[in-house]
Amino acid sequence: MDGVSFEVEKGDVFGLVGESGSGKTTTGRITAGLSRPTDGKVSIAGTEIYSLQRSELREFRRKMQLVYQDPLSSLNPKMTIGNAVAEPLRYLSDEPASKRGDKVLELLDRVGLSPADTFYPRYPHQLSGGQRQRVVIARAISIDPEYLIADEPVAMVDVSVRAQIIDLLLRMQKELNLTILLITHDLAVAKYMCNKIAVMYLGKIMEYGGTKDLFANPLHPYTQALLQAVPIPNPRERSEKQIPSGEISSALNPPAGCRFHPRCPRVFGRCSTEVPELLEHEKGHFVSCHLYFDK
Repeated sequence: MDGVSFEVEKGDVFGLVGESGSGKTTTGRITAGLSRPTDGKVSIAGTEIYSLQRSELREFRRKMQLVYQDPLSSLNPKMTIGNAVAEPLRYLSDEPASKRGDKVLELLDRVGLSPADTFYPRYPHQLSGGQRQRVVIARAISIDPEYLIADEPVAMVDVSVRAQIIDLLLRMQKELNLTILLITHDLAVAKYMCNKIAVMYLGKIMEYGGTKDLFANPLHPYTQALLQAVPIPNPRERSEKQIPSGEISSALNPPAGCRFHPRCPRVFGRCSTEVPELLEHEKGHFVSCHLYFDK
């Protein structure tokens, strides 16, 4: 990560998009207090989380929860669904033990796992991918968090179930007034869910702005390439695809200048030597590219 900076308004859904290796998950983990940055600050509701003591951070984490990409690996295979959903209640809430069972049944029903009492005693391997992801969402909302990190929440479920999981997340966001950081490589999902989007590449933000602005007028060549890669739902239509050549560079030894320049179709002299700043090109629309700013 290098110079990553953004703000998420309370109640918004903010998207981090980019190909694998861009640093999206690392950014999410840093905002949750799971990976300590070597420099910089993370403030949530005015609290700088890395200034907290360990016990204070544990208490503060009640406000944050995560939904991981693979629900099968994020659920204990030896733990029943009911116990998995009850675990945050056991450690991070004041819910009496006598009422946890009823609370779990309510949560399972809330995420569409009905009748809830038939799912309570099952194990993760007995559920489908979509059902497991619903369990993970139920577990995440069990302690009424304020901030939810959804890391590729629909990447491991069938295409037919994706819309249901996306709509479930948006419904939970409205009902609980959740602030969501959505991490995804699927721009169609980001467009549907997010108020704002930041496009990441090799640990840097390439472009950042409102969803409508970013899709209507993509500025950075990397953003343009990502959007051109989105399939058109019409077999008779063909679009020009400007796919970047080569592979993403090593994060341990990133290229000088703009990190995208070895793959950029519009590269010119300054790109290989000068690091472009992330500057506002239009109101609320930022881009890190020499094409738009003269020194």
